[in-house]
Order: sequence, then C-alpha cells, then structure tokens
Amino acid sequence: MARRFSAIVGASGAIWFFSQRRTKAAELEEEPQVLNKWNTNWDRRTPESMKKPEKKGQTDAEKSSDKPEKPTASRHLILIRHGQYDQTSSDDKLRILTELGRSQAALTGQRLKEFNMSYTRLVVSTMTRARETTSIVCESLPDVAVETCEMLAEGAPCRPEPPVSHWKPDHYQFFQDGARIEAAFRKFFYRADVDQKEDSYEIFIGHANVIRYFVCRALQLPPEGWLRISLANCSITRLTIRPNGRVSLQSLGDAGHLPPNKISYN
Repeated sequence: MARRFSAIVGASGAIWFFSQRRTKAAELEEEPQVLNKWNTNWDRRTPESMKKPEKKGQTDAEKSSDKPEKPTASRHLILIRHGQYDQTSSDDKLRILTELGRSQAALTGQRLKEFNMSYTRLVVSTMTRARETTSIVCESLPDVAVETCEMLAEGAPCRPEPPVSHWKPDHYQFFQDGARIEAAFRKFFYRADVDQKEDSYEIFIGHANVIRYFVCRALQLPPEGWLRISLANCSITRLTIRPNGRVSLQSLGDAGHLPPNKISYN
C-alpha cells in the first residue's frame, strides 16, 4: 500500500513539474506587452481626419468623389545644432560663434552639400549663434531659400526626468518656453500634403534643447526624456516622416563630418 501511495505521489509530482515547464515556455512565447501604441493621427492629418463633412442630400456619387486622397511623398527633416559660441555674456547679440564654431559651421555646410539633396528650404532660429551658423553653412548652399523663425529659439521645453542639479530653470520658463517649443513642433512636423508629389528635404538650424525635444515628440517617446540625449555643436540629426505618418530616425547627433579636435558640446 505504501509503495502504491509513493508511486501515485511521484507521478503527480512529475505531472505538476512538466506542466509548470510547459506554462513557462508558453509565457516566453507570448508577445511582449505594448505599453504605448503608435498614434497614427499624431499630426491630425490622416486621410480620414482630412475628409470634409458630408453635405445634406449628397448623392452616392458625390460622396465617392469626396473621398480623401492619400499623401505619396515623404518629408526629410535635417536638424542641425549651431556651432560653438562665446558664453561669457548674457546678451544674445554678443554670444557669437568662436573660431572653432565658425570652423564647425563651414564643415557642416560642406557635409550638407555632399549629401547632394534638393533642399526645399532652410529654417533658422532668430538667435545670433544660429544665424551666424546659417550664414556660414549657406556659403556651401547658396541657392537654398532661408527663413527665420523665433519659435525655434532656445528654451526649456519641459521639466526633465530624471531632474538634474546643474540646470534648474524657474517654473515660469517651462510654462512659457514649453508652449512655444511645442507650437514649433506642430508647425514643422507633419506628413506631406496630398499635393506634394516629390520628397522634400528641409534644414533646420537651431538649438540642442529644442532639437532633443523634437526628436522625442516625433518618435512618440516620453518628452521629459529629452535631457538624456547629448548633441555636439553642428551635429546633424535626420528624421523622415512617411506618407502614412510613420516617423523614422536616420541619425541622431551625427558629428562624423567633424575631426575629433573640432567636436565640442557647448
């Protein structure tokens, strides 16, 4: 009787052990949980959202003709941080590029020319260091139309997480700058319109905080993580917005066009 009981207990234990192994194996084969799904209508420009409201009394033919078209072109955005500048003054007019910063800008202009892209436009911050960088870059790209936008000025996008001890703007700066920088993102980041038939290549010359925030927002990553990214002076960040609204990052803070002795972060 005892032997029979032991055999039953042993068999039960083996069944439990192998069933647990199968359960664990099944758990490992399951798809990982998606914490945040991609918002396909992040720019409010999906074909469905662009559809005009139906008019009262419309025929089926009229409804069919109102079907929204889909974009076919991609927008390529090239974000460049300004060159190294003099930080000894708080007056923006005096915060001009250093000799190193001017050299970085010249090399960046040459790099953009080597890309051999048909640039649609160049948009630049109104701050002195960004405008000086643009002026030097344009020596290599004399035919590119230049626009200025004060919304691209440097600022405090949002409170970073984790917080840092060496940079603590006043609360009102986040309140003021954050709204402006978010508005700049909405102004410049969107999928191509349906009437754009060819890919566009646009250059933006601005500042590290703004570019880092743009990258997080474009990729739908937590924007408060922007300060975890470092960008060298005159580094190149490239993003592509596809016709379906998906965004891909080609390069982040690329400084490969600068020799090691010309790389700086201030």
